[in-house]
Amino acid sequence: MIKFAWDMYKKYEEAVNYLFFGFLAFVVNMAAYALAAWVLHADDEKVALVLIATSFAWVVAVLFAYWTNRTFVFKSQVKDKGGIWKEFSAFVGARVVTGVMELAIMYVMVDLAGIHNMIAKFICNVVVIVSNYIFSKLLIFKNSKG
Repeated sequence: MIKFAWDMYKKYEEAVNYLFFGFLAFVVNMAAYALAAWVLHADDEKVALVLIATSFAWVVAVLFAYWTNRTFVFKSQVKDKGGIWKEFSAFVGARVVTGVMELAIMYVMVDLAGIHNMIAKFICNVVVIVSNYIFSKLLIFKNSKG
């Protein structure tokens, strides 16, 4: 049974690692958002503060996600400073796209649809995690293994 589990993990290692570290990035994002929302006293009536808290959480989660995606998920072999900078810039660029998408979704869900901000944040994270995997797999880390 252990051999079967190990073989399945090795077969789907990248996807399993992405889900695991994506979950950790989700936890980091939600914790950073909750902390920022608490510090700022952001709530459903203060959409500007909700968006600031969302932006703070985005920065923290992007830094965490770059490190985990590079190291554990896609196992980038890029070692030179120029290559790392190019990889990091592409990663952040893709995250800017999904970050803007997240801000727009949060605004629509909280301000226009009246959905509680924590529920909206959860839904946004699901959409963003899927979008980020697609960007990472197809654009950023596609040639980083050697």
